[in-house]
Formats: sequence, C-alpha cells, structure tokens
Amino acid sequence: MSLFIYNSLSRQKEEFTPLHPGIATLYVCGPTVYGHAHLGHAKSYVSFDVVVKWLRHLGYTVKYIQNITDVGHLTDDADEGEDKIAKQARLEKTDPMEIAQYYTRSYYEDMDRLGVDRPNIAPTATGHIPEQIALIKKLMENGHAYEVNGNVYFSVSSFPDYGRLSGRTDQEAQQSGGRVASRSEKRHPADFALWKKAETGHLMKWDSPWSTGYPGWHAECSAMAMKYLGDTIDIHGGGMENKFPHHECEIAQSEAATGKPYVRYWMHNNMVTVNGTKMGKSLKNSVNLKDLFQTIPPIVIRFFILQSHYRSPLDFSETAIKASQSGLEKLQETWRALATAAPGSEELDTAGYEERFTDAMNDDFNTPIAISVLFDLARAVNTALNSKQGLSENSLEECKKIFESCGHDVLGIIETGNTESSQGKAAGKEMVDDIVSILLDVRKQARQNKDFALSDLIRDRLADSGVAIKDTKEGAEWSISENK
Repeated sequence: MSLFIYNSLSRQKEEFTPLHPGIATLYVCGPTVYGHAHLGHAKSYVSFDVVVKWLRHLGYTVKYIQNITDVGHLTDDADEGEDKIAKQARLEKTDPMEIAQYYTRSYYEDMDRLGVDRPNIAPTATGHIPEQIALIKKLMENGHAYEVNGNVYFSVSSFPDYGRLSGRTDQEAQQSGGRVASRSEKRHPADFALWKKAETGHLMKWDSPWSTGYPGWHAECSAMAMKYLGDTIDIHGGGMENKFPHHECEIAQSEAATGKPYVRYWMHNNMVTVNGTKMGKSLKNSVNLKDLFQTIPPIVIRFFILQSHYRSPLDFSETAIKASQSGLEKLQETWRALATAAPGSEELDTAGYEERFTDAMNDDFNTPIAISVLFDLARAVNTALNSKQGLSENSLEECKKIFESCGHDVLGIIETGNTESSQGKAAGKEMVDDIVSILLDVRKQARQNKDFALSDLIRDRLADSGVAIKDTKEGAEWSISENK
C-alpha cells in the first residue's frame, strides 16, 4: 500500500508523490516564542515528528524546515494590536530579543524531552528580513501589493483563488477583517499587512524601501519555505487554526510572487481541549508542558497524543492521562519481557502485525490504529511467553525488531535501551526534580522573610551545579544548563 495523505486543500486523501523522487520536503509552522510551550504545541510537533519519522522509515530523504516566529506576530490576526513578543517583554521588563531567545531555548528543551527530532533547518523571522523584503518588492512590482504611509498590504482582490484552502468566501474574509477597527488606508478590509511601519518606541525594527518597520506575520513563512525548499514544496503542516488567515495568506503571496503552486499537500492537526473545553490562555486552562512534566513522564504525554489521530481533537483530563500511563506501561513491560526472555520453541507469525502497522501509518499516519497493532502483538507475545513452550529464538528477535522499529524508531513510545539503566536514569531524574523543588521552596520562603543572602546563595549554588533559575510573576522556573 502506498502512502496516502489527507490534503486539506482538496479535502480528500491523496497518494503521496513527491516533486522530486526519493526526496520529501516539509515545512511546519513553528512556535511564536513569547511563552513556554503548552500541550497544543506538543500535539502539533509530536504529530509532525511522526510524519517525518515515517517518511524516513519509508526511505525518503526528508528535508524538514520548522521556523521560529520571533517578530511580527500581532495580538490580532487582522493586522491590529501589538507584537506578542514586545508585549511579553514589557510584562517581564526586558528586551524583546531576550524574550525570544529565552522561550526558544525553553521550547527546544520541552521538545527534546518529548523525543521530537530537531528540524534540518530552524530559521528565524528576524534572521530573514532581507528575504521578506525581497518577496514584498516582487509583489509590489507585479501589482499584488501596495504601499500606504509606510505600510505595505497584499491586495486580496488581485488573487482570485484567495479562500480556497479555508473555504471562506470573499465576503466572509471581509467580515473577518472587520471584527476589529480596520485601517482606513486599506483598499479592502481583507487585505493583509506585508510590512508595518514601526511606531515610536518599537524596538524590533529594520530599514526597508517603505519605512523603518517590521514584516507582517505571514511573510516570514513564504520567504523561508521558498528559500530552503524551492518555489513548490511537498508538504506544509500546521495547526488547524492557521488555515485562516495565516496559510491562506501564505498561498496568496507565494503563488502571486512565483506563478507556481506553493504547496502540494496541506496537513493540519486538530486542537486540544481540556475536559471538553477548548484550551486557551484567555480561558485560563492552558496546560503548560513544564508543569505537566513535574508529575507526568514526557513519554507518557507523547503516547497520550499519539493515541488520537492528528486530525482529531485531543481532550486532556487526569483520567485520560492515567489511562495512557497504564497502557504505555503494559507495552513497556512486554518489551522488558522480550528483552530478558530465554528462547523457547513456539513460533509466532509476526508478518501480519508488521503489515497492519504499515497499512495504518500509510493511511494518513493513523497512529491510534498503529498503536492498537502493538497492543495486539503484545498480547500474543505475553501469551506465548507465559506458556510452557515460550517463544523461539527467531520469534523473539522478530518481535524485538517490531518493537524497536515501530514502537521506538517510528512512534517514539517504547524505551528500548538497557532496561535497568533506563529505570535508573528515570529514578535519578525524578530525584533531581524533587531536590530542586525543595530548594526552590526554601528559597521562596527566604525571599518572603527578606533573607536575600540565603536566597542568592541557593540560586548561585544551583547555578554552579548547572541549574539555571529564572524568576517570573508565576514563580521561579528552572532548567538544566546544556554545558553541564
């Protein structure tokens, strides 16, 4: 069976045929770095991590680009409001670039713990200002963009296909643009900003032919995707909430600039809910990954995410997490039993399990079905190992290969290293977490008692041991320095 991907553009599953044989190009919208990663980020990036791992498993050379948005993403999608990073910098009384750098490190730290592979290239918006200016120039030259008072806008009416990805009509786009006070200087309410003139006091700004300012949110992805992957890319991924306006704007500006199809397969992951309610900071139910990791092993979070299809919503609850933890432990127990079992005589036909796993993954990366295949195999293995005959040496090796290839290499949910060593490392990590938490509690009490000498001593001694402390409004946060 060939690989089939659900294409959000055509709204149907299509056989995957890359533009260049043997090479798969993939661009996924990365985070806007103004806060710690949450469960919604995990849902997206774990899902696309499995996409990358499966493509590589199939033998493709994958060129994977995931950007970092460190400027230009406004608090309103309709080109109004303020830059999210600048706003956070004001709240934390620091520089916007420090905010971006700090939360970028935090993001990668969390993704590493979730077993998410780093992209081949992780470009930043601030590192590609010339490319964005060049794209905007091209759009102005061919009549798709216009400048007013130092601001540059894309003319939606110049691109008849605007709305084909999201299914929004021109009238709906106008209404979306009118939800906030639209700039009167726009020719059309749905026109979107390519370049914004910086107001007095705006720190992150660059010179351009139109004004000293900064690029609009949408420009960065088109500029960076085409720089590293070419005018037409195979797969573009992101959250379902990015279909409109972000991805719709990407298509318009990219195809208007090149005259070529921008993306061949659009993939969108669904949202996360908490106890049935949409997750969001405004609802005060956003689930911070660092908080989750205090009580739940990251691999359990990864397993929990993959138990739902990437296009299905993921509902977070304590009951669901406990069930995931219990289920994952059963798979891990089977692996440990396989790893320590003595050869017997019973033969187990594993070909059917491999075929079913492959069929599931080739059917639009259906990880819930793929995981169910591993559970079926685990039950067969446990039955055989508990019998008098036991599994033959050949069957033991074949079962190990499936757990290693499918469970570890592709899904990233089975820890196949030295069992005793893995358990020891996990116990050691939990002990470090507990000790640092205790010290931070003591430090907090010292600060409340105005014993700043003791507070500083704890901070400095932790720093000497490789534990960095950052004080925030929500309390002290810590991370382990990479050079320790």
